[in-house]
Amino acid sequence: MVLWRRLPGGFFLFLIFLVHHFSPAVNSSPLCRYSELDCLRVVLVSPRNPLNIGAAARAMSNFGFLHLRVVNPYNLAFREARSAVGAAPLLARAEEFNTLAEAVADCTLVVGTTTVGLRQLRHPVRRLEQAAPLIRKRLATSPVGLLFGSEKRGLSNEDLSHCHWLLRIPTREEHRSMNLGQAVAVCLYELARAQGVPKPEKHVAATAADLERLTSLLLDALRSSGYLKVQSSSFEKGRSAAPTEEKIRRLVRRLHLSATDVELTLGILRQIFWKLGSAKAPSAET
Repeated sequence: MVLWRRLPGGFFLFLIFLVHHFSPAVNSSPLCRYSELDCLRVVLVSPRNPLNIGAAARAMSNFGFLHLRVVNPYNLAFREARSAVGAAPLLARAEEFNTLAEAVADCTLVVGTTTVGLRQLRHPVRRLEQAAPLIRKRLATSPVGLLFGSEKRGLSNEDLSHCHWLLRIPTREEHRSMNLGQAVAVCLYELARAQGVPKPEKHVAATAADLERLTSLLLDALRSSGYLKVQSSSFEKGRSAAPTEEKIRRLVRRLHLSATDVELTLGILRQIFWKLGSAKAPSAET
């Protein structure tokens, strides 16, 4: 009891380290029931231009990727895009979400797109030709989310905290950014043209929803231990707590935990809460 309180934050992070290195990496979860292409979820975050949404949907239809998800779209643009020529059925099936966490909940790999530029990124960044084989390999076993940001600002830091790593299209330095519809088309072309059938991964990765459950409970544990301070106002939370939470979220994703790893770690954290006499954190049951 005394030792746990002396090492509040490091103790919980050390638990994650132990789980990553010593827990079983394979479980009995079924492989993806559909083709590889059917396992990709193209996620547009806060799109504003109906022509771009329509162009992205048409590119998806061209290359055989049929699952479009839209997060917090500009409503008028999304309504207009549904009448786009050439991809009406795909747009009619498009799923709309209020948050990015909900949109990628079933994905075991979440990849964000970026132009890099002057931005200081805290994720591994791969060129598209390097990223495509890795994405195809994961698609052989489970859903993958490929994220595209809004036309104006791209993906925010909070959006990026949900990603495992990032990819960039190798455009010239003098003109890095691409039109949203064009970027979707180029990425999907590279994924569709990959030759051969990749061998399925033996490591069955945790879904984004599982990782978010673990992140939430870990944050609760760090607040209870005093490692993270509870913010007294929404202003303070916006300035300090959010970046810290993003760091923890990125940390959890860098560990590449399996579904078994996540369940084991959740059990460890719940047991610690119980042993210390704390009520279960609400996020532990979500």
